Amino acid sequence: MTTRNPVPEPAPISEGVVPWPEGVARTYAEKGYWRQRSLGEHLWQAAARHADAVAVVDGEARLTYADLTARADAAAGRLHELGVRSGHRLVNQLPNGWEFVVLTLACLRAGVVPVMALPAHRRNELQYLVAHAQATAIAVPDSLRGFDHQAMAFALARDTPSLAQVLVSGDCVDRDAVDLGELCAPPADPSAARQRCDAMPPAAEDVAVFLLSGGTTGLPKLIARTHNDYEYNARRSAEVCGFDADTTYLVSLPAGHNFPLACPGILGTLLAGGRVVMLGSPEPGQALRTMETERVTATAVVPAVAQRWMDHHRDHPGEFDLSSLQVLQVGGARLADEVARQVGPVLGCRLQQVFGMAEGLLNYTRLDDPDEVVCGTQGRPMCPDDEVLVVDDRGLPVEDGRPGSLLTRGPYTPRGYYRAEEQNARAFTPDGWYRSGDIVRRRADGNLVVEGRDKDMINRGGEKISAEEVENFAYLVPGVQQAAAVAMPDRELGERVCLFVVPRPGSSVDLEAVRSVMEAAGVARYKWPERLEVVDALRTTKVGKIDKKALREDITARTTSERGTR
Repeated sequence: MTTRNPVPEPAPISEGVVPWPEGVARTYAEKGYWRQRSLGEHLWQAAARHADAVAVVDGEARLTYADLTARADAAAGRLHELGVRSGHRLVNQLPNGWEFVVLTLACLRAGVVPVMALPAHRRNELQYLVAHAQATAIAVPDSLRGFDHQAMAFALARDTPSLAQVLVSGDCVDRDAVDLGELCAPPADPSAARQRCDAMPPAAEDVAVFLLSGGTTGLPKLIARTHNDYEYNARRSAEVCGFDADTTYLVSLPAGHNFPLACPGILGTLLAGGRVVMLGSPEPGQALRTMETERVTATAVVPAVAQRWMDHHRDHPGEFDLSSLQVLQVGGARLADEVARQVGPVLGCRLQQVFGMAEGLLNYTRLDDPDEVVCGTQGRPMCPDDEVLVVDDRGLPVEDGRPGSLLTRGPYTPRGYYRAEEQNARAFTPDGWYRSGDIVRRRADGNLVVEGRDKDMINRGGEKISAEEVENFAYLVPGVQQAAAVAMPDRELGERVCLFVVPRPGSSVDLEAVRSVMEAAGVARYKWPERLEVVDALRTTKVGKIDKKALREDITARTTSERGTR
């Protein structure tokens, strides 16, 4: 393996983490939520119970639990040899595949903290993540869907002195990169590799993984999830969802998202002794075929994917045998009630709605809930010590049944973002309540119904997009005088980005000009506006602010009218 540069020592993570209060942490441990051991130790215990069972499937590749843990132990040791060691940060942009799982587990064993980037991210997002996390390594595919991730990673390394190692997966690994296939290869001596890792486990209170949060300013905030809280996140999710050694879980959403990673996701499945099937895309034909051939019992999707799968299954009756599928989890965005009612009849499985956030709180409908709850709510908290407040604009609790802003605290909801004092002052109360930005109604039975968002965010099929970020790029287009991005309703994705623009006198602006600016800046494609409305003026509120509510109503009326005339 190649060593590019000496790896610098980053600042300790603890300097940027907001801890739980000491008394609260003690209570969570006493109640058994926190089990005071690293996530890797728990996973390796589960692996020992199921050593010969298949743990991960990726096309023709099949890794037993013994294979998986041996490769991860070896990779942890090789990272250490490269200078990427406990407390260091590694940006993980790998697509769904067995190498994603091995590298993630190696990091958990070695105390290296993976920063879960997404394959859709580009230079704009990754440059920020590398700098903010003070990452010393980045893992990328050589290329994916026509985009050269390896070249981008080396460009980042040239501009970022702290980024000393570029790890690459694929058939065209540059000679200056570390070949992930070699890094994740089986060890010559599995026992010795394991003993080295067993001797130096991370502390339970250490950060295990950095998840990404959407934000109103665009660039993601880092959510520091500890071994204690994230192990509980995955373990309790698996209990609620009935995962066990007979579970076969399909991962078709990007694996770096919290939903397919630990709700229960990859980690929950492995803790339960089940089998994880990795798939690069949720494209209906491929996904349904994989469900049939691998006898998948559970999977997780966003509403747009669920709709595409149902449409395909209706249009191609009898093409695939989905009789093994027991549970379809749907989350990431609000699932329309009428669509929820179709899941069982069309796919022949149980729907489970999931409403949660990478910042912590997870709500599930239960598998034995009546259909009215499953189809008409987004579930209830999974932990008895999840605290939920629904408040009005003054911060006062509202009665059950009335909409309000959701605030939460609990044993897997951190008390602040990483190195984000200004954002923390807005997103968290002084006594540790997280302001989620969601508008919900809590029913008398404790189940929540999601009504929308109180932040200036656009939820495109589960991907959160900052209106402000889109607007900032729009202002770089010559001829733009004013810009406002809003959510535009969409049957498939829930929402898409619509940009309202007021051009300067004598100028014209088109959609391609805005997209070209964003492409040149290296902005992820899913953030690009998909409709442009050129107007003479933007409506404002009584205090002179752009009236986003009026703009959303305007584009909703326009799209509704257009559908009606077709």
